[in-house]
Formats: sequence, C-alpha cells, structure tokens
Amino acid sequence: MIHRPAFRPIEVLLVEDSPSDANLTIKGFSNAQIANNLHWVEDGESAINYLREQEEFTNVPRPDLILLDLNLPGMDGREVLTEIKSDPNLKSIPVVIITTSTDEQDILESYNLSANCYVTKPIDIYQFIQVVQLIKDFWLIAATLPQK
Repeated sequence: MIHRPAFRPIEVLLVEDSPSDANLTIKGFSNAQIANNLHWVEDGESAINYLREQEEFTNVPRPDLILLDLNLPGMDGREVLTEIKSDPNLKSIPVVIITTSTDEQDILESYNLSANCYVTKPIDIYQFIQVVQLIKDFWLIAATLPQK
C-alpha cells in the first residue's frame, strides 16, 4: 500500500443532493487511512459559491478533489463541471463524477467537459460503500493530487 506524507489533510468537496448517498460517502471517507476533510454541499449553486468562497463560504479550504453528482436541482452537475473546468483558478482540481446515470451520452459529455473520472453509483448499499472505498483509495492514496 502506498502511503503519502501526512503534512495536511486532503480537502474533499462532495456535491450531492441525496442525504443518504452523502452520508454513505462521508462514512466511506471517514475511515480513510490518511487524514481528509470532507465538505458537503447539496446543489450546484452552493458548489460554485464554495469554490469561489462567496456568500456563506468565505474562508473555506480549497478542495484537492471534487466528487460531483450530475443530477442536481437547479444548476446541474454538467453546468458545475463546465464552470470548474473553464475557470483558470479551479480547472486543476480533479473532478470525479459520481452519479446514478449509466447513459452513454452522460459519460461522453462528462469526459468532453474534462471530468477526471466517471463512476456510476450502484443501487445496492454494500456495493455503493465498496465503490466509495475504491474512489477514496485511488484518489487519496494512489494518485498524486496537484498542489494548490
């Protein structure tokens, strides 16, 4: 297993409108082998405000990784992804799409919008937890994330 130096916790932004999916993701990340802080917002507008430190999100940490649902109320995940990847200050942050959609068009569009990864949420709770563990292990342990 690869271990990374524990200089500072890895900051993760979860953009997810389903409280049950968010709770499973938070649980999956809470038992990580390296320190991480997971911040949760429930819609696209809040995600953009968080990333730009606007409104109630002043002085929040810049995420090292973003977990983004596609099907959000209001500003959807595709629009959030477009905003992130078109902003020179944000585009280097890896974005993992985590969604229930298996639609080939959604997958292709997400990659065309520069998503770093596309993961389909399993329906089964145990498989969902396993997928979250795989995301956590890859992005927090194996991958090297860009420095701020």
